[in-house]
Amino acid sequence: MLQAMRKHAKFFYILFFIVILSFIFWGVGTVDKSTAVPVAEVGNEKITVEEYWNAYDRTREFYRNIMKGTFTEETEKQLNLKQKVLDSLIEQKLLLDEAKKEGITVTDAEVEDSIVNDQAFMRDGRFDKEIYIRRLQLEGWKPEYFEALKRKDLEVAKMRQLIEESVDVSDVDVPQKGDEQTQNSLRQAMLSQMREAAVMSYVDVLRKQIRIKINPKLLS
Repeated sequence: MLQAMRKHAKFFYILFFIVILSFIFWGVGTVDKSTAVPVAEVGNEKITVEEYWNAYDRTREFYRNIMKGTFTEETEKQLNLKQKVLDSLIEQKLLLDEAKKEGITVTDAEVEDSIVNDQAFMRDGRFDKEIYIRRLQLEGWKPEYFEALKRKDLEVAKMRQLIEESVDVSDVDVPQKGDEQTQNSLRQAMLSQMREAAVMSYVDVLRKQIRIKINPKLLS
């Protein structure tokens, strides 16, 4: 499949960029963790109620921060935020499954490096183990569980990178306008858009190949 992507990457349309959510979400709401009914099933993987609403709360906060006082309930409806969150979680499940098929792995050292460089666990610009443990305790998580989630997050990131590399840099046709710096900026922007489009196209193919079952009642 990746070989086909490399051949036809230049034909992908530029799609709207959706914020890709991490598997690790902070700020758990008042969701009943005991519920057994998933919001969605992606193949053999499930998106739990807790996972969905944690992602929704984080994404809503993201938009509230960047839009300041202009973010309203009407704006949220126009953005179709709930559906975007669900689509993003489904995408991560699909890419995680594909990463396993591609033999993508993440080492313990990579997991550790990602954690110690996470701003959420730093004090005065350096990793603070006390802050790390305290934050996990607030979530009711053991370090082993958190590290397993972080490993999945990194596997998805590697899979996205693999797909993005299918885009041939020579396919980026930049208009001959402006100085060299402007040309380079345009080239990088266009390349970024083409790579995101490649990921979205790849995910669309996976969606058609894998059974996805959604429980819309749990999204209201």
